[in-house]
Amino acid sequence: MRVAAVFAALTAVSLLGGCDAPWDDGGDRIETARDFPPADRPVAPITSTKWSTEEARDRVNEAEDVMDSADVRPGMTVADIGAGDGYYTVRLAQRVGEHGRVLAQDIMPEVIERLADRVARNRLDNISLKLGAVDDPRLPAASFDRVFMVHMYHEIGEPYAFLWRLRPALRRGGQVIVVDGDRPIAQHGTPFRLLVCEFEAVGYKLVSYDDKQHAGGYLARFVPAGTRPDPDAITVCDNP
Repeated sequence: MRVAAVFAALTAVSLLGGCDAPWDDGGDRIETARDFPPADRPVAPITSTKWSTEEARDRVNEAEDVMDSADVRPGMTVADIGAGDGYYTVRLAQRVGEHGRVLAQDIMPEVIERLADRVARNRLDNISLKLGAVDDPRLPAASFDRVFMVHMYHEIGEPYAFLWRLRPALRRGGQVIVVDGDRPIAQHGTPFRLLVCEFEAVGYKLVSYDDKQHAGGYLARFVPAGTRPDPDAITVCDNP
C-alpha cells in the first residue's frame, strides 16, 4: 500500500474550486474545464462524507447487493470515486480479493488522509488512494473493470469534463456504476433522465437500471459507446 505516495500528492495538489453552485461564467470555472460546456444545472454542496451509517447500510445488505448487481468478481480492478470514509472501498477490496485492486479517489485531501489511516490500520494491501479534481478523476488509462460513483454524482461540478476524462480509464468491457436518488439535485439526488442524458452526451450508453431503494434510489450501469465527442461538440442537457 503506497500511503507515502498519497501524502506526497496531497502536498502537490490543491483542492480545486467549490461545488455549491453552477458555473455559468467562464471566469468562475477552473482553467482545465473551460474547453467543455458548463452544466445547465446546480451542483449539490458536499455536506458530508457519509450517506448513512455503515451499520444501517449493512443491515439492509446494501454493498453486497450493489456489488452483485454490478457483477463485481474476484480479481477485478475497481475504482471508488468519491470514496468518502470508505464504506464501499473496504467492501470492494474484500470482494475483489488479493488478486484484485481497488483505487479509492476523492477530491478532499482530509478525506484521503482519514481513509489512508483506515486502510493502513486494517492492512488492506489491495487498496490505493488518489486525490482527484472536480473536472478530472485522474485515473490511469485502460485500468478498470468497474468504476463506482455512489451518492456523489450530484456533487460533480464539471460533469462533461469529468465523464469525458473518465472514459479512457475503462478496460474493454468496463462499466461505470452510478447509485443515486431520482430527485432534484438540490435534494442531493440526480434525476434519472438527466443522468442518462449527461452520460450519453459524452459517449456512454445505459445498459441497465435497477431500483435500489434500500441503497437510496437507483443503480445505473453505463458502458462506452461509439466515439468520444470533441469537447466543443458536446450538447448540454436540460435540467428537468
